[in-house]
Amino acid sequence: MLKNDGEVLATITASPARRVMGAGMLGSLGCLTLYLAMTAPPSPGWLVFLLVVGAASLWCGIRLWQATAHTIELTETELRCTDGTLIARVEDLDHIDRGFFAFKPSNGFVLRSKASAPRAWYPGLWWRMGRRIGVGGVTPGQQGKAMSEILAAMMSGLEPQ
Repeated sequence: MLKNDGEVLATITASPARRVMGAGMLGSLGCLTLYLAMTAPPSPGWLVFLLVVGAASLWCGIRLWQATAHTIELTETELRCTDGTLIARVEDLDHIDRGFFAFKPSNGFVLRSKASAPRAWYPGLWWRMGRRIGVGGVTPGQQGKAMSEILAAMMSGLEPQ
């Protein structure tokens, strides 16, 4: 039995506790680094370094908080984000790597696509560089494992249930 094209087979949603911890840690690092730069200014080279690291940490914390508000959805035809971003088409996927030594996000997996796509980065949720797509981060491991198993079945030609 074929499923409806728009039916969601699996989802990955950022864990609320991990979302708060990740964004909070990055924000705290940024604030502490900027505080250190302002209260005990080192030599000009180190001051610039501390300011850049502090600002980058704050920016990453904000981006992580915004990105993890979304959910990744898998349908029969595509892997997409709830903000409307197409991550990859299932028919374009070539390989899935979820091994222990794979260069993959925490609690996630890496996909290799047949077609290259523009770079994208949703910190803590997914990233794409050319043909490689990483899914995971501050997401629960069970959801990532379930989605990777469904994708593996779909890529091997089996119909998901």
